[in-house]
Amino acid sequence: MSTIVECVPNFSEGRDRAKVDAIVAAVKMDGVYVLDREMDADHNRCVITLVGEREAIQEAAIRGVGKAAELIDLCVHKGAHPRMGAADVVPFIPIDGVSIEDCVAMARHVGAEIWKRYQIPVYLYEAAASTPERQNLENIRRGQFEGIRAEIATNPARKPDFGEARVHPTAGATVVGARKFLIAYNVFLNTPDVEIAKKIAKAVRFSSGGMRFVKGAGFLVRGLAQVSMNLTDFEQTPVHRVFEMVKREAARYGVAPVSSEIVGLIPKKALEQAAEWFLQVENFDSSLILENRLAAVMGGKTAVGGLRAGVEPFIEQLAAPTATPGGGSAAAAAGAMAAGLATMVASMSRGKKAYLQYESELSGAIAELSGLREELKAAIDADSAAYDAVVKAYKDAKAAGGENHAAIDAALKQATSVPLGAAEKSKKVAQIASVLEGITNPKMKSDLVTAQALAKAAVTGALANVEINLAPLKDQSFALGVRSRAETLKI
Repeated sequence: MSTIVECVPNFSEGRDRAKVDAIVAAVKMDGVYVLDREMDADHNRCVITLVGEREAIQEAAIRGVGKAAELIDLCVHKGAHPRMGAADVVPFIPIDGVSIEDCVAMARHVGAEIWKRYQIPVYLYEAAASTPERQNLENIRRGQFEGIRAEIATNPARKPDFGEARVHPTAGATVVGARKFLIAYNVFLNTPDVEIAKKIAKAVRFSSGGMRFVKGAGFLVRGLAQVSMNLTDFEQTPVHRVFEMVKREAARYGVAPVSSEIVGLIPKKALEQAAEWFLQVENFDSSLILENRLAAVMGGKTAVGGLRAGVEPFIEQLAAPTATPGGGSAAAAAGAMAAGLATMVASMSRGKKAYLQYESELSGAIAELSGLREELKAAIDADSAAYDAVVKAYKDAKAAGGENHAAIDAALKQATSVPLGAAEKSKKVAQIASVLEGITNPKMKSDLVTAQALAKAAVTGALANVEINLAPLKDQSFALGVRSRAETLKI
């Protein structure tokens, strides 16, 4: 697959297996894979995890919403989990070859189609939100189906992003958005007292003064109090720290966790972090895991080819007499390598006695660099795809016998936005690498110097690609704004 997107729709049905089977059947199509399905009778909710190509997964999500509208009646629905729609929330998550901005565009397309096909109003949330107030799902879903049904026609704050100001009589309203990977994580306590779970959730969640990137609530599930949480950035607020805080808060009320559960899927890296934390392995890194080392070997790091085998195909693609991959992809790759080097230096100093005073700064740098590295890796393919789209726009215009300035400008803007984003991220990598010089092992200074040099090259190359795509653009207002942003990025 040239692009991989994850979609994790939540449906308000967790008791009737036949209905969930029908929804799963509706989302199955070429280019889309069902990785997981979770049903919870107490919450009366199911979570289906899909991955697929960009176009196919949008259609799969739309079909799933339509099937849920056929089968689920919110007027009679009861469950522990808050809900406002038969298809309650439909998030898109970038995995490979796509950006969060791409997922925002997907969310808007899907939202418009849901209203057009099924007359279900749609709200946009997280990165796709139309207003800051709608970034948080809780704000949109406040009052649940019944509260929204009562206010949607009279309260301007309840006006949907797509559709008329009225809920579907049985399917309610749906929230669609774009976000980073989320871990749905629940901790069960050895008490049926749900008030304790609610107090712990209040202490843990960010909105009431708790941990950043944690959302939480308390429920009674299977006879036990449950602290139900969403971890919206596990790299900055890892699972193990959340568990430890829940454990400490529980002790204040004389109770303790008895188990925890993951709803849906969890990245391997999150479990690696937990293993490092609880086992206290010295100098731990993911390459110590047998399967990771084996994957690296099987993927090209062979004894014969060494590291060269892993990068040689990309270098040869750059050397081939084709326009893509080109300078924009190479710039993004340089930025990603810079982030990788800086991460290595920070990781090898974190946890060492001489640098314990910088533990917080190093952990923060590692988390931020990890995100930047992934985004820059995605930009390698995204830049080539953007260039190909420009070429196609010109060819389509020529075939039609004239210039379609709107289509060409749209393609040029995307071809500008990708390297501009890469330049912004690469400059941030350079800044972090500079800070790390003062708080890491000085024997690794050469690695940081290399990281900064690569990051500078990435910024320079990316901005050159920005400028070359701006030159033929008809929308001079857009070009002026981009050039203003680009000027601030020069190193």
